[in-house]
Amino acid sequence: MSELSAEYEASLKSIETENKIDRIFYRPLGFLIAKALKNTGITPNMVTVLSIFVGLGGGIMFYFPYNIKFALFGILFLVCANILDCVDGQLARLTGIKSEIGRILDGFAGDLWFFCIYVAFALRLIHEYPAWWFLFFPLAVLSGLSHQAQAAMTDYYKTLHLFFVSKEKGKEFESSAQIKARCEHMKAGIVKFFTCGYARYTHNQEKATPQLQRLLAVLKEKYHDNIPENIRIAFRKKSRQLMRYIDFLTFNGRTIVLFIVVLIGHVWLYFVYEIVVLNLILLYVVKRHEKMCSAFVKEID
Repeated sequence: MSELSAEYEASLKSIETENKIDRIFYRPLGFLIAKALKNTGITPNMVTVLSIFVGLGGGIMFYFPYNIKFALFGILFLVCANILDCVDGQLARLTGIKSEIGRILDGFAGDLWFFCIYVAFALRLIHEYPAWWFLFFPLAVLSGLSHQAQAAMTDYYKTLHLFFVSKEKGKEFESSAQIKARCEHMKAGIVKFFTCGYARYTHNQEKATPQLQRLLAVLKEKYHDNIPENIRIAFRKKSRQLMRYIDFLTFNGRTIVLFIVVLIGHVWLYFVYEIVVLNLILLYVVKRHEKMCSAFVKEID
């Protein structure tokens, strides 16, 4: 492996959790930009904040009545925002500049982009179908809540997968109790505010996955922090089989459909996709993952 290839792999969380579009397009481009920024003094948090504003710009473009120029600019802004979202993480791993607030902001960025998109779609649909104005904000709210649930579980399962790759890769996988304990020792301020919020966010992820929590408890009791390699490999093999479905709930999975509906001018179709299709995929993934964890508990016991 060349030095450049090794540096590129070091900039990734894990190649196992990257989907095809990320591997082919977003991550290589993000790496080149991160490498160029490495010694400039520009921090990952600066890049994250920039990605938020670029993504919001994309959402605003989708508000305007159908016009191919607005549609293309909105798509371009969102693609650029996601490139920057890759850059911040890759830059953090290349430079070793990591922070509590940066980790939380990074996950929050995509939620802000899509919040803006859902509001823009609702306002646009009110202008296009004024007789049905009362439907569109409830649809936007339901889409936002659905998106939040899907993003939370996607993040949880991908971070969990890293936990089974290695201790180093899985450092970010923490229980809500661990995050809460850390939060209690922080000084009052913005970092504590977001960290405590992240503890609640993680607690909700745990509530949705009782069999997974049971598996983690069994592993902790039996192996402490030294999970045998054969169990790590077996879990990752099963987990990778679910990644093909989890990928539908990622930025790439949802924006393929988003970009199509924006280009054809029927943005209401995205609300249907978000609320019906993606929620069904989420339910399927959680059910399959819980069944998998239950089987591992039986094998280990």
